[in-house]
Amino acid sequence: MQIKLYSTLTHKKEEFIPIKEKYIKMYSCGPTVYSYAHIGNYRSYIFMDNLRRMFKYNGYKLNHVMNITDVGHLTSDADTGEDKMEKAAKKEGKNPYEIAEFYTKAFMDDLDSLNIDKPEIITKATDNINEMIQMVKEIVDNGYGYETSKGIYFDVSKLDKYPILSNNDLSGEEHGARIEVDPEKRNPYDFAIWIKAPENHLMKWDSPWGKSYPGWHIECSAMGRKYLGENFDIHTGGVDHIPIHHENEIAQCKGSFGHNPANVWMHCEFLLVDGGKMSKSLGNTYRLKDLQDKGIEPLAYKLFCYSSHYRNKLNFTFEGVKSSQIALNRLREGYLKNLESKEIEDNIDEKITEFENRFHEAINDDLNMPVAMGVVWEIIRNNIKSKEFAKLLEKFDEVLGLDIKKSKQYLQKEIEVPQEINEMIEKRNKAKLEKNWEEADKIRDEIKEKGYIIKDTKNGVEIEKI
Repeated sequence: MQIKLYSTLTHKKEEFIPIKEKYIKMYSCGPTVYSYAHIGNYRSYIFMDNLRRMFKYNGYKLNHVMNITDVGHLTSDADTGEDKMEKAAKKEGKNPYEIAEFYTKAFMDDLDSLNIDKPEIITKATDNINEMIQMVKEIVDNGYGYETSKGIYFDVSKLDKYPILSNNDLSGEEHGARIEVDPEKRNPYDFAIWIKAPENHLMKWDSPWGKSYPGWHIECSAMGRKYLGENFDIHTGGVDHIPIHHENEIAQCKGSFGHNPANVWMHCEFLLVDGGKMSKSLGNTYRLKDLQDKGIEPLAYKLFCYSSHYRNKLNFTFEGVKSSQIALNRLREGYLKNLESKEIEDNIDEKITEFENRFHEAINDDLNMPVAMGVVWEIIRNNIKSKEFAKLLEKFDEVLGLDIKKSKQYLQKEIEVPQEINEMIEKRNKAKLEKNWEEADKIRDEIKEKGYIIKDTKNGVEIEKI
């Protein structure tokens, strides 16, 4: 089945044609590990997860790279401010490597809680310094880079076109509108690819330009080239990467080896909070933990993200995500009803083929998750219950990543059973062992009066709250 993807490069949805048949080379911009990632960040990684899973659903193999930025990302996405890692290290009284290790683990734990299918290669910027130095050398040797007292800058005037993703017209903008003007720059939009380190800088390496460290943009260009080559299929990230980071990645690759590295550039839109921007100053940069503290699972947030297409802004509210938690539990219950059904339906193969085709068409149409979920809900609400529908939902979950095979365990976790009820269940179990059926039935009825239903299954006693 044909796959169509929207490319930021061409600004349209096009048939996807891989470089190599049934094989994907993909790069995704990973986190800067100076602090905890927030739910807005994770929307991009859920999009990345769906993209991976969609390709696998279509029978593709992947070589997918994601970086961990542990040096060089300044507090401005351009060339100003402190290195975020250094700033965090000073604030917490640790060295930058300890900061990176702590927040990288926190990020990976969050990916696990979201059931995100991780890239084949996850690599730290600090493990690829030599490749970055080599790329900077090539850029300078090819006439695209020049040295100042602060570092090595990329000369954007040497490019045939800049920018090419955002299509912004820079000619009409005042100098310094996007990047603070350094008097040593040849052009106001030139950007640092290698930065000379002050004496007290904690993270620095020997280079042809003295003790220094990489600019943020050169890191992804060098790592993408190292692990995927000079031409790969797809590059992903958030829309915030478009105007600076990804424009500069493309520029560096052109300066180093002559062309744009990725055939398709894909970007996930912003997550809004209560209709506005997410920001630390507003106190609304929520973490997954903040949701969990309110009884909302990370997987419910994942389902919430499926309510809007990845290229549309999504407005987060606690009311909305609580509704997604309810919906997730209904999905689990519906799956279990189908799984446990003993009905045998005629002509069910025809219905399954219809549902499967519609789901497949939706995910292949630029990851249209809202439409794909519409198919899922049709199955859940269908009057017919069948093990075959349960198997189909399991297949769909290869893309959704909602872990529905473990529905029973998740639902049981949702129920906080009081100690009194547990003790009554133990007494009932004892009565059953003694074959005192009258006493067992009496205890069961007493438990029901207290608001709980117990079911005897081959896997033991299951508890439901009325």
